[in-house]
Amino acid sequence: MQTLSRIRPRRRTTLAALAAALGLAVGVTALSAAGADTSGMTFSQTPLVGKVIWNDLITDDLDAAREFYGSLFGWKFEHSSGKGGRYMLARAGKVYVAGIVEVRGGKSATKLSRWLPYVSVANVDDSLAKASAAGARIAVAARNVNFGRVAAIIDPEGAVLGLARSSIGDPDDATTAPGLGRVVWTELLAADPGVAAKFYGDVVGYDANTIARRGGQYTMLAHAGTNRSGVVKNPTDAAPVWLTYFGVGDAVAAEGRAEALGGAVVVRASPQLREGTMAVVTDPTGALLVLQKVAQ
Repeated sequence: MQTLSRIRPRRRTTLAALAAALGLAVGVTALSAAGADTSGMTFSQTPLVGKVIWNDLITDDLDAAREFYGSLFGWKFEHSSGKGGRYMLARAGKVYVAGIVEVRGGKSATKLSRWLPYVSVANVDDSLAKASAAGARIAVAARNVNFGRVAAIIDPEGAVLGLARSSIGDPDDATTAPGLGRVVWTELLAADPGVAAKFYGDVVGYDANTIARRGGQYTMLAHAGTNRSGVVKNPTDAAPVWLTYFGVGDAVAAEGRAEALGGAVVVRASPQLREGTMAVVTDPTGALLVLQKVAQ
């Protein structure tokens, strides 16, 4: 895990600027997601609590992001505009994998680009109340959107997470099975994994299980016996962050492609880092993501 020490999640993003960006992003998502053709997807009739069911890229340059992710992952895009700004839906094959929302920082030098995962919860308002009581900041208050109810929190350590309760059902595990260009895992770099696991256990309903693995201890966050995300000790002195992993065929080739497309390699694939199966990069707008090798 020593190699991960080069990851530098932004510490300078002000809470006010971040909360404003998240509010705009969630608002645009709410206005724009209606009418999407989900015929290539299947949905669970009961909530898959603890599962990350959606991911939005908040970016200050939608066009640059579209070029980068379209070329890197082969995504196809559908434009959708809301009152708050420009928004696109991204597809890998027939499955929607993410949204991209453009949020301008104005005259501020603060960089806001980041991936925002949304986790399924039984009740958004109840989870918000528990989060607030445990010391989290409410970045976006609960609001109704086209597909259900959502909110966003900044946890006590500073990591950002969306909460969602879908009215159309959560994408089932067959729909979101690991594949090229799909989100395959979500992981929290935490200052104190034990404290973070307890917080998310209370807020989301996770059961935590800490295991030993190469590089140190790793905490799995599970619900109903299924691992949904992970927590690992943040190897940096920078702010904790949720990392979004995307499936690729070869981590080395993918990091080179990301670099050629205007991204930057933060941590190169190496045998010392999870057997060379992953690399950490930023896209051209500064958002952090992980390229994870998956079986084809």
